[in-house]
Amino acid sequence: MANACWPPCANACRSSKRTWSKSGRRWARMRGRAPWSWGCNPHRYDPGMSPHLLTASLLLFAYLLGSASGSLLLGRLRGIDIRKHGSGNAGGTNAFRTLGWKFALGVAAFDIGKGMLATWIALRYAPVGQPLSVTAHGYLAATAAVLGHVWPLWHGFRGGKGAATAVGGLLVLWPWSIPLLLLVWLLVLTSSGYVGLATVVAGACLPLLAWWIDAEAPRLWFAIGIALYLVFTHRSNLQRLCNGNESRFERARLLHRLYRGQGR
Repeated sequence: MANACWPPCANACRSSKRTWSKSGRRWARMRGRAPWSWGCNPHRYDPGMSPHLLTASLLLFAYLLGSASGSLLLGRLRGIDIRKHGSGNAGGTNAFRTLGWKFALGVAAFDIGKGMLATWIALRYAPVGQPLSVTAHGYLAATAAVLGHVWPLWHGFRGGKGAATAVGGLLVLWPWSIPLLLLVWLLVLTSSGYVGLATVVAGACLPLLAWWIDAEAPRLWFAIGIALYLVFTHRSNLQRLCNGNESRFERARLLHRLYRGQGR
């Protein structure tokens, strides 16, 4: 299944719907192989270039697309560079602290969208029948988009931390992991109030989830890489947390306040 087209073509989708049982389709969706008919890799597509050059072009495009930072581009419309305010990071959390939730929501939508688009295009146009599978192209493109977000070519190689862009890639490649990761993220955030800690813990759960589902090589390596990468990009947050001076989102500590209220 590693070399199969993902998402599968429309004919495969129709065949799957006829032959799969309902429980079989549900388990396949949990494994990230739902029989969707949109965006499949067209086996008839001939770009007129070598497969290696096509792969390199797709990854370069994913990096350049990831280099378009939502917070910096939208910040220009407001006449502000958020890297000069707050924590100095061009991510969604600093965007929320600097310009409020509406601006942060637009930034998150932009960054998630570019991760989805970069991954979808790689799956759509990846060369077929090569040692590197179509699925692997998708995960590599998602990784390239995350790298572009953290070290953006268009913005002096000073970007965000890549969590939202990684979520965008997962929404295309493995959508059923997102609700589980979001649940972990919310539990940590509402109990501790630390956004960075919640992101790192949710990322650390991703390799465990990938191994538990099927341990498919591209997915597992992507999950391990993203988990380590989030630790690296949040190292300053973790250091401040250890030193006791990390900023805390007090209004988000709903579970903490509920626990204290029951203890009285």
